[in-house]
Amino acid sequence: MLGVSHRPLAIVSGLTIGDYLLWNWSLNGSHDVLALVSGLTLPPLAAALVWLIALTAVRLLGRATRQSPARAMAAASATRRRVRQSRSIARSRRELRRKTSAVRASTASPVPTSPSRQSSPSRRPSSSGKLAA
Repeated sequence: MLGVSHRPLAIVSGLTIGDYLLWNWSLNGSHDVLALVSGLTLPPLAAALVWLIALTAVRLLGRATRQSPARAMAAASATRRRVRQSRSIARSRRELRRKTSAVRASTASPVPTSPSRQSSPSRRPSSSGKLAA
């Protein structure tokens, strides 16, 4: 669709307007044959005009939404940059998880606790109901 001419739209719109004016003039001037001929050619010309206007609108919309090659390359590089950043972030998070799990594993080693620490304050010592003497 490169280099599409807008000449057909101009020609058909001119013919349609001219045919309408001729039809209107011939009806007002009692020129029955001319009114019949121009009246019969007016609907196809009007349909062609509507079709060309719609086609031109679609072409303009397509041209407006199409990206230039430079803009498409910039969008692609931005996408690649975001992917690299998200991979880097994921790598950093994995490394941080490894380090924290290693620290937890090293601090979770069994440490001997004193007998006073074994029973928590909320627990009652289990006794058989006898008092110790």
